[in-house]
Amino acid sequence: MKSQLIILDFGSQYTQLIARAVRELGIYCEIIAGTHTCAEVLAKDPKAIILSGSPCSVREEGAPIIDSGILRAGIPVLGICYGMQSIAHVLGGELKAWGDEGTGINESHSREYGRADLLIEKNEGIFASFSAGQQIPVWMSHGDKVVKPPVGFEIFASSKGAAIAAFGDKRRKLYGVQFHPEVHHTPQGKEILSEFLFSVAGLERDWDPENFISETIDRISSQVSSGNVVCGLSGGVDSAVAAVLVNRAIGDRLHCIFVDNGLLREDEQDEVMDGMRSLGLNVHMVDASERFLSELEGVSDPEKKRKIIGRVFIEVFEAEANRISDVNYLVQGTLYPDVIESVSVVGKSQTIKSHHNVGGLTDNMKLGLIEPLRELFKDEVRAIGRELGIAEKFISRQPFPGPGLAVRCLGEVTRDKIAIVRRADAIVREEVEKAGLNEVIWQSFAVLLPVHSVGVMGDGRTFDQAIAIRAVTSRDGMTADWFMFPEDVLRQMATRVINETPGVNRVVLDVSTKPPATIEWE
Repeated sequence: MKSQLIILDFGSQYTQLIARAVRELGIYCEIIAGTHTCAEVLAKDPKAIILSGSPCSVREEGAPIIDSGILRAGIPVLGICYGMQSIAHVLGGELKAWGDEGTGINESHSREYGRADLLIEKNEGIFASFSAGQQIPVWMSHGDKVVKPPVGFEIFASSKGAAIAAFGDKRRKLYGVQFHPEVHHTPQGKEILSEFLFSVAGLERDWDPENFISETIDRISSQVSSGNVVCGLSGGVDSAVAAVLVNRAIGDRLHCIFVDNGLLREDEQDEVMDGMRSLGLNVHMVDASERFLSELEGVSDPEKKRKIIGRVFIEVFEAEANRISDVNYLVQGTLYPDVIESVSVVGKSQTIKSHHNVGGLTDNMKLGLIEPLRELFKDEVRAIGRELGIAEKFISRQPFPGPGLAVRCLGEVTRDKIAIVRRADAIVREEVEKAGLNEVIWQSFAVLLPVHSVGVMGDGRTFDQAIAIRAVTSRDGMTADWFMFPEDVLRQMATRVINETPGVNRVVLDVSTKPPATIEWE
């Protein structure tokens, strides 16, 4: 889809949340690097622009700075945190480190972080739905603050830590807020974004599953006017929705291939094949388990494991594609979080991990890529799946990583280790389902740790392995909180894992959030 709104990303961990919030308000948007030139941005013909936050300071050397032409192009702009500071910096305002009032405070340690009360000074522009004098809770996360706005800008809101917590030039439709309206810690942030999108920028709602489906099918039909396409099916919601979309576009020219890489969950081969055929898809299974496990022998580094699995995955697909005449494209269920986590938008943040769908492609891959879900978040994919009529048991299925159990078997992958984590994982899934927790848990699974510990079974000493149970709640996988199981469920789960999984004598619970941890351990 063509974006009405462009988000210029300066490396904030919250940039994806801006996109989510905007789409939930019915506006399709695109994230691009904040270092794009004015000409490059205008070439996308945006009707409005949002500037993201950043871990940088606009006052530091080498910080990404917005092209000043963007602010003079007559397009409505909302700067968030660093985005506000960028507007002030480029247009002649004055900034200081937060807390630096000439008292000798070390700027490198000056930062306002967490909940704050925002006082609305003017109920105009992006604050038109509020009352002057009203206080609302907001989330602050910044090291700099604007102490003098650019010429033509008015102060719209303040806080205890920032006399200029929001400013704007109503004539030029340029606004900035020091806080983060996109996070749930700012409960009324959606109202502020809504005022910018509809009242200030005059955008029209254009984003919903039905529109996405029709436009995507039309685009794929044009892209693949002839020839055949192969699609990698894992049985998860991402690949299933991608396959059904392509099937609607090109019909029986789509050939779906399910690869058994030896790293699947218990009974997954039969579940996937039966489920995908019930969707009317033409599916062929390839047993490549020996090849994958052989290639992984002796490899412990998680990035190397992912790269190997991605490479072998593509090689298997190309081999299978050669059995089908006139194949030019490969379909993948890549999602937006996969892309964001694998490749930094502006080069300021480190790669967290490469994803199977993104980082494992070989340079000489002969097939073109079709990634119909590349710009979507998981909950958007589920909404589209429901609109397509896919059964809820597939739509609600928990995410499962492309590299499978390899990233839940820490260190070297062996057949024996995979067997252990597969059985433990099955027990966790069974107990979660039995307790009726599938609807509240985003992901739950077992991880085999690369440690041995002393235990006692019967009258004998054991020196066996440990399983970690990981369960999180989330909306899209970008952030996640750990889930506290009811005590009886956790006891039953741990008891079963130890009693029914040979080689395991200890179970631990992972109680870390994302960030700082990732959901998967590798």
